[in-house]
Amino acid sequence: MISIIVAIAENGAIGANNGLPWRLPNDMKRFRELTAGHTVIMGRKTFESLPKGALPDRTNVVVTKNRDAVFENCIIFSDLQDAVNAYAAESEIFIIGGASIYGQAIGFADKLYITLIHHSFEKADAFFPGINGDKWSMTERETFPKDEKHLYAYTFQTYIKKK
Repeated sequence: MISIIVAIAENGAIGANNGLPWRLPNDMKRFRELTAGHTVIMGRKTFESLPKGALPDRTNVVVTKNRDAVFENCIIFSDLQDAVNAYAAESEIFIIGGASIYGQAIGFADKLYITLIHHSFEKADAFFPGINGDKWSMTERETFPKDEKHLYAYTFQTYIKKK
């Protein structure tokens, strides 16, 4: 199973200045719980945005066109499809960004784990390609209000590709 995991603002924003324009602890907790023990595939910019480098308890795969790139505790591929094919035997692999990688993966992914943030971020510079309702069915949805730890209301959504 190839899964995309992403937090998306109402305006499609997923990032600003190579980082997240929000802080949602429960989204980060969900991300850790879902991806732990699995392979995560990301682009170079996403890897470089990680504050502590490679994510623990996961196989970290970075896709970059730079054939000389070296990222500590990561496996490097120059092509997303090659990276996905290398881990195809696993029960679930996760595509974790960024925009270019999501744009390539949305066409062949099987499942989407979305955190929809109920806010628009005007200074965003990275966007998710969008979810075509004709191709995806929402199977789970849970909404949370803003609170002292979360400045924005948000909804966890899970989609499965329609057959």
